[in-house]
Amino acid sequence: MIGIALLTLVPGEVGGSEAATLGLLEALARTGTLPYRVYLPPVAPDAHGGLPHDVLGAYGTARTFPERLAAMTRAAARPGPLRQRMASADVVHYPLTIRLPRVAAPSVVTLHDVQHVDLPQFFSAATRAFRRVAYHGSARGAAVVVTPSAFVRDRATELLSLPAERIRVIPHGIDHTRFSPAGEERQPFLLYPARPWPHKNHARLFDAFARLRAERPELRLVLTGGGHGGSAPDGVDVRGLVALDELVSLYRRAAALVFPSVYEGFGQPVLEAMACGCPVACSDIPALAEVTGGAARTFDPEDPESIAAAVRDVLSDGARYGALGIERAASFTWERAAARYEDVYRELL
Repeated sequence: MIGIALLTLVPGEVGGSEAATLGLLEALARTGTLPYRVYLPPVAPDAHGGLPHDVLGAYGTARTFPERLAAMTRAAARPGPLRQRMASADVVHYPLTIRLPRVAAPSVVTLHDVQHVDLPQFFSAATRAFRRVAYHGSARGAAVVVTPSAFVRDRATELLSLPAERIRVIPHGIDHTRFSPAGEERQPFLLYPARPWPHKNHARLFDAFARLRAERPELRLVLTGGGHGGSAPDGVDVRGLVALDELVSLYRRAAALVFPSVYEGFGQPVLEAMACGCPVACSDIPALAEVTGGAARTFDPEDPESIAAAVRDVLSDGARYGALGIERAASFTWERAAARYEDVYRELL
């Protein structure tokens, strides 16, 4: 039996790795050929994707970062009760990277990125120290490490000294029943779905948008994602957290997605937008170039004028970029990702 451990999950607080994990679980529930059991924390009893599951009350309730840190510390110091509940698993997969609790069975760890090593200035000393212990130790102790892109694989090999032969690259998928074109008329707004974390590069986007708005006063910029505070620049509409159906509608109606992030391990929103036929302008960073495969207009995220020029090109040739994106996104499915994960599980069985 394959165990999938999600004890460190806090709904809405772990970024894109949560959505990616749910997509994988749902695909395994639909098409998986192995027996599964998902181990869940009390704060996320429904995050099983339709697979058989257990809620491990011994982990405790943990939502805030101090509560999470305390729960993880307890689980690491006294893993016995958790290990006992997971004893029937022949292989354990940790999709959220942290190998907790550590078990005797062979383990698989999904490593989503190593941003804290590549861009340490964006993290506090405490966060960097925590990740060095929790992330690096988990990856080094796993039998197999899965990364969502070749970029993350290469960085993990170089920065964490992980042997390349222990790493498998399995790109995330897309739920094409949800993320798809709908023939809606494109409206004069740009979309950027991202929390205002430093690497998401909102300040340079605002600079680029001001230049574009001087030429196109009807153009607006729509921001989604939690954490946006304070006043927004002229023409910027802050929606905050939106329901998934609303996000899909925005992808279908936006004139373009603009994604100026300076660092990504994969870049799921870019793929979602392309699947919906939304023209994409995005950073020329390695992971996004890998995912988009030439179907997006790329730019230098450090240069506002480069961002603005890319958006101008996409707005003037939206139909072509939309078609390229649909074709590219079609090759990414959760069923394909699930099949490749099952290959890894079988290898360890």
